[in-house]
Amino acid sequence: MRKKTFFLILSLCILPLFILNGCEEVQPVSVELDERNGYDVININDFLKQPKLKIEPQWKPVKVKGIYLTGWSAGSKRFDFLLEKVKETELNAMVIDIKDATGRITFQSKIPLAIDIGANSDKITDMKQLLNVLHENNIYPIARIVVFKDPVLARAKPEWAILNRKGGIWRDNKGLAWVNPYNQQVWEYVVDLAVEAAKLGFREIQFDYVRFPTDGNLENIVYPEKMDLARSLVIKKFLSYARKRLEPRGVYVSADVFGLVTSAEDDMKIGQILEEVAEEVDYICPMVYPSHYAKGSYGIADPNASPYETVFQSLKHAVERLGKLGTNRAIIRPWLQDFSLGYRYGIEEVKAQIQATYDVGLEEWILWNPSNIYTWDALEQESPDRTHPKAF
Repeated sequence: MRKKTFFLILSLCILPLFILNGCEEVQPVSVELDERNGYDVININDFLKQPKLKIEPQWKPVKVKGIYLTGWSAGSKRFDFLLEKVKETELNAMVIDIKDATGRITFQSKIPLAIDIGANSDKITDMKQLLNVLHENNIYPIARIVVFKDPVLARAKPEWAILNRKGGIWRDNKGLAWVNPYNQQVWEYVVDLAVEAAKLGFREIQFDYVRFPTDGNLENIVYPEKMDLARSLVIKKFLSYARKRLEPRGVYVSADVFGLVTSAEDDMKIGQILEEVAEEVDYICPMVYPSHYAKGSYGIADPNASPYETVFQSLKHAVERLGKLGTNRAIIRPWLQDFSLGYRYGIEEVKAQIQATYDVGLEEWILWNPSNIYTWDALEQESPDRTHPKAF
């Protein structure tokens, strides 16, 4: 009788697990606790074997209208000025550098490898307090992490770097080193930082430079331990790994892609295919800066001088392509140009891009200016009867 009762109870406990998992066998994740630092040591291949389990973020999604902040801007007195401007206008989000294109982390990370390689800095002296201020003012915080352009990591771990066929570490046209996109230890370092940012209170992790290099002598590139995978599949697998590790943290994941990716039929030799990226993230952010399109693109004589037409055509392609994926796709949130490069950009040019975004059926956008000097008069002003949408 006791045996029957035991097996009955055991069956009742196990049955819901089969129902929840659709009778799909779930591969165990190899996790070992490092007693020295308390961080989990993750077997990346185990993560990639997991079924597509969806854990909904606990934070309410926001229709982002944001600006980009460097670590210096976020950690200096200039932040107070930018905060007031966000509160005065329709803006409701800030994208803040966590690791920039120099490979430096903008705060004192507790990740052992970041400490060991000297990646930390004091650009932002109190990240937790910064996030508290954003939360108090109902501003949605996004952590920007540059992925494969990392001179600091490449110098400290040359075996993880992209190498030069003629010897040494390969460098791009700016003399900056990149790490190897095929190297899964690089993936782990980047995602460890993303998890730390999520724990600190960021609501979204945005991966930039999640691609292969585009400039420099590409013929001299050597990828050590190159896997037998297409470039686009490497990027897709990295994003899949990042998403699955971040899911328990309840944050959203986004990825930046080149503007031309919305129209290109191949991966442009950088590993970015629109549909493949969109299947792995919550938000896909094409950088549709008109200054970056060649004359004649989309039949436009001078795309830089025609911001509305350029942004509209690029985003139209993205909307049409991702519409074919159904519901299993990312929301399109473009980066828009608020800087001058070959053509002077001001109020009308910024407004034109925002309007083109709306006219193609999208609702979100972020302004990019590398110096964080924005055209405030191009934005709608906050009125007494309108408050920022609730971010949390």
